[in-house]
Amino acid sequence: MNPLSSTLQTVAPGLQARGLALPLNLADYRLIAFDMDATLITVESMDEIAECAGLRTSMAAMTAAAMRGEGGDYAQNLRKRVGMLAGVPESVLETVWRERIRPTPGAETLIQACKAAGLRCILVTSGFTWFAEKLKTRLQLDDLRANVLEIADGRLTGKLLPQPWGDCFDGEGKRQKVLETCAQMGIGPEQAIAVGDGANDLPMIRTAGLSVAFHGKPVLRAEARVAIDEGGLDRLLELFARA
Repeated sequence: MNPLSSTLQTVAPGLQARGLALPLNLADYRLIAFDMDATLITVESMDEIAECAGLRTSMAAMTAAAMRGEGGDYAQNLRKRVGMLAGVPESVLETVWRERIRPTPGAETLIQACKAAGLRCILVTSGFTWFAEKLKTRLQLDDLRANVLEIADGRLTGKLLPQPWGDCFDGEGKRQKVLETCAQMGIGPEQAIAVGDGANDLPMIRTAGLSVAFHGKPVLRAEARVAIDEGGLDRLLELFARA
């Protein structure tokens, strides 16, 4: 069913769904893909780096526009924001990780439930491997794909390092990673769940069988089958039958 063929209906306060026969069965799904910034973690990591470097005001405005689907091409916006970080000491990244990055409430509960039901849990983010790899370990995720910051002489160069999949991991990259993982697992995308908050998550939520807007921007909420507007990520479990 096209998620746009029905309007979001309230399931519980702060939790809405459309076009779904509830309760769902978690074991019917095999893969769940999470965005990182403002989804698996509570902040936008690039904005936090910028704040430590005295660039928060200009950076945050650009990030917010990109998440709303404004400001032109997302990849161009991302490269421009990364360029603003040229010269920032790598030690700032450690400070941000230690003092500012926290898993979103409910993230660990949801991931544990998904793993118990046999789902593969992956992280797909336009953020940076510097944080994503640490978060993967902390939350015991199965795989990740993210952008790689170039660092030279202990400072950010303002560039991204090219990878086998390309030089900038954006929304289309997220979609491709979901499809690639489905193919590796021998499943169809209808057995995948995609969870995000911003416009760059649109390609993957349009691909996945179950799409979730977590405190999502209007452009994402307009297309997602599920909207979590209050509470933590574990609220998704309210849509599933208890084991």
